Amino acid sequence: MAVMELDHIPVDEVLRYLGTAGKDPGALLPLAEDCARELLAIARPRWEWRAFGCRIGPEGVQLEGGLLLPGQDLARHLAGCREAVLMAATLSAGVDGLLRQSQLRDLGRSLVLEACATAAIEEVCDRGEAMIRGQYPGRVLTSRYSPGYGDLPVTVQGAFLALLDAPRRLGLCATGSSILTPRKSVTAVVGVREAGAGTPEDGRGCAVCRLRESCVYRKAGTVCQG
Repeated sequence: MAVMELDHIPVDEVLRYLGTAGKDPGALLPLAEDCARELLAIARPRWEWRAFGCRIGPEGVQLEGGLLLPGQDLARHLAGCREAVLMAATLSAGVDGLLRQSQLRDLGRSLVLEACATAAIEEVCDRGEAMIRGQYPGRVLTSRYSPGYGDLPVTVQGAFLALLDAPRRLGLCATGSSILTPRKSVTAVVGVREAGAGTPEDGRGCAVCRLRESCVYRKAGTVCQG
């Protein structure tokens, strides 16, 4: 387990999640900054990763050790990869508690805190991914791909977390319906390949996102840049 020091939440990302990208945020800016400070005081970010040999097959991506990550979207995303990195990150149960309390006290502030938490867990994942990339000089790594994208089902969450020993090491579990707890947590796969060994698809765009039809960014004519 790696405890990650998070001393900054990108407020521009918070405002983007709140739908003010390209607009004057007005009073939302100081509120977002205040909520970011409150959340940083509570968050205890942790993350874990482990690399596995992998084989691309007709049913999906077979990890060394037995776990099959089913579906063709992830298989295309990892084209040419012989190794896959599984990673998980969480902001801790304290953040979930803060979000629940804020919903009871002040719904408007709770929405801003929710956006701050989303920006914070993405920041943790970005930093973790950068550390992973530093372990593979001269190799090409794909972008992150999470259960629930495309045809990779969220039902793999439990087995995914077990491979990382995440319940014990991070306090990160999956419910019977494959919802991560604490809620502000992320699991993802990153493929590793030799330079020139195929061109994996990004796989993180609108075409494969499970939220494509309800996405507020698409409705506004923008993208989430995730």
